[in-house]
Amino acid sequence: MDYEVQQGDCLNSIAKVHGLLWTVIWNHPRNASLKAKRKDPNILYPGDVLFIPEKNLRIESGETQQSHTFVLKDSSCKLKITLLCNDKPRASEPYRLTIDGVVSQGQTNSSGSLEQTIEPDASVGHLSLTNVNEDYDLLLGHMDPITEISGIQMRLQNLGFYIGERADGIMGPKTAGGVRAFQSKYGLKVDGIPGPKTQAKLKELYSC
Repeated sequence: MDYEVQQGDCLNSIAKVHGLLWTVIWNHPRNASLKAKRKDPNILYPGDVLFIPEKNLRIESGETQQSHTFVLKDSSCKLKITLLCNDKPRASEPYRLTIDGVVSQGQTNSSGSLEQTIEPDASVGHLSLTNVNEDYDLLLGHMDPITEISGIQMRLQNLGFYIGERADGIMGPKTAGGVRAFQSKYGLKVDGIPGPKTQAKLKELYSC
């Protein structure tokens, strides 16, 4: 069957709903063109169409009157967040992270990063930096591909470059201004156009 990707979907969440491993879906020959286009299975775009194959049933033999153990492959995911201030890591920053109601606490590492295991269908989160009273809402699975204007806008916004109130997918003057500010800061040609070199630098800094 074909499945149309919705905002907030990621391949892991789609795979969980259909009872499959994400690799079974991603590596299916009928998804080859989408795989070549998107490259990263964690960043899909609303409207993308995935082919969902049928589940293959496997028969296992075993003696009667005996106990048999079957282990389900782990489908959990890793959420990784890096905190920076003026391009410097916010190391040893105490935080409180809530993902779909599950709370964890800790400190960022020397790189200003934190990592948390989450369920593949986790959708919302909240990050509180307890020492400085900063709060951030997290929308999981909402990052658009960097080849889309909305994906450019989201990364610029999260890196502190103003592109307007929200990512609307429109290459307007505010977005162009954000692109120019980014290009100027990182020694790129300042033309306000998010071309391949600008996209590559955004991807390098944002890690996706």
